[in-house]
Amino acid sequence: MGIPTARSKPGFSEETLDQLATSIVKVGPNWRLEAINLAGETLLEASASRALGEPLSSLFDLDNEWQELLSQALTEDFPMVRRNITLRLRSGSRQTVDLTVSPVQQVRNPYLLLELAPVDRLNAISEGENLWQAQESLRQIIKGLAHEVKNPLGGIRGAAQLLSRELPGDHLTEYTEVIIEEADRLRALVDRMLGPRERLETSLTNIHEIIERVLALIGAETQGKLKLQRDYDPSLPELMADPGQLTQLLLNITRNAWQATGDGGSLLLRTRARRNHTLGGHRHRLVCCIEVIDDGPGVPEDILPRLFLPMVTSRASGTGLGLSIAQMIANRHGGLIQCQSQPGETNFTLLLPMEV
Repeated sequence: MGIPTARSKPGFSEETLDQLATSIVKVGPNWRLEAINLAGETLLEASASRALGEPLSSLFDLDNEWQELLSQALTEDFPMVRRNITLRLRSGSRQTVDLTVSPVQQVRNPYLLLELAPVDRLNAISEGENLWQAQESLRQIIKGLAHEVKNPLGGIRGAAQLLSRELPGDHLTEYTEVIIEEADRLRALVDRMLGPRERLETSLTNIHEIIERVLALIGAETQGKLKLQRDYDPSLPELMADPGQLTQLLLNITRNAWQATGDGGSLLLRTRARRNHTLGGHRHRLVCCIEVIDDGPGVPEDILPRLFLPMVTSRASGTGLGLSIAQMIANRHGGLIQCQSQPGETNFTLLLPMEV
């Protein structure tokens, strides 16, 4: 009996489990890794080419709880299940996983199959889907509201123009000019709430070229008062995107970070690839991850759940539209922006599918 996998030692079935989001690991004698699927590589932060044949302890902390669980499953020849067990990787990161250990008894080579479902990732997927649905509902509400507001604004502006022609003196036209100016201001505000044009003008895009352009603009605006750092994954392929809109998206986020940190702060832009990642209910084999990390005071807890809604801001002079528009652009690309924040570190994570 064997588990199908594309990453296993000779003699193992070559059918693939890479389509599964669940991490599958085959453990042989002395707790050595004999097979792993793509999701397992991602979870354990290890490539199959290097991990196969190595002990599990080289990948994560095989503490007493893990050893007792694996030994018991193999000795009693009975599947074991543990919920919310901690996985401490050698990189220093921690994961909370649901673990199923299934013993497979063979005459010569009994082994264990480990199924690891990352609880944190499942929660993030659920939160992402909820955010995606909320953003879509919000867009429809804003479109309807914009239509209802812009029509009467046009009438008010036109009536003010006609009235100004009939007034006997210039001192009275000052009032009609105020009406016209305020009508124009409200119309511009509604247009900004709607975000950029609906139609994407996509082309194969190098995300690092976009980031460098954004950093050049931010560097010019801050005049060296903001420390800019880069951490790129050079292996990232190009993706189909609208370069202009992605530039606006990242400018909105980086400007928001600059306003939060102020002069003397630091800003890090990091790129990574995520495999088998779910966005908006759709699973993608490869997702581009762009992180914008600042060392500012953090987002207030009462604002964080509403951060991407229009008109939400902690600054008295802010319009609260920059992050809302950025989220709209991400959604139009099939992606999503998430935010995690604490004092001293705020991380805006942009996720974009990379399928051409």
